[in-house]
Amino acid sequence: MGKPVLMDFYADWCGPCRLQTPRIEELKKRMGDSVEVKKINVDQHMDIANKYSIQVVPTLIIEKDGKVVRRMEGLTDAATLEGILKPLVD
Repeated sequence: MGKPVLMDFYADWCGPCRLQTPRIEELKKRMGDSVEVKKINVDQHMDIANKYSIQVVPTLIIEKDGKVVRRMEGLTDAATLEGILKPLVD
């Protein structure tokens, strides 16, 4: 089994997305390499945004073994993310 993947869908023009970035950085410090984090700019990667039906930024999607486990729209704090991700770590 692989490690969980956190996908952060954002846009450069999005104010809340800029607020989400330090929260993701804090999560990376807390969880280290046990979680893979991918930042996906929706303006540059419309194909991926369409695949996941992204309508709102920021949107965070957590996948484990290729399956979507959780989807969150809007700002999410690092503690909440850690609580969701910890049980998914092998």
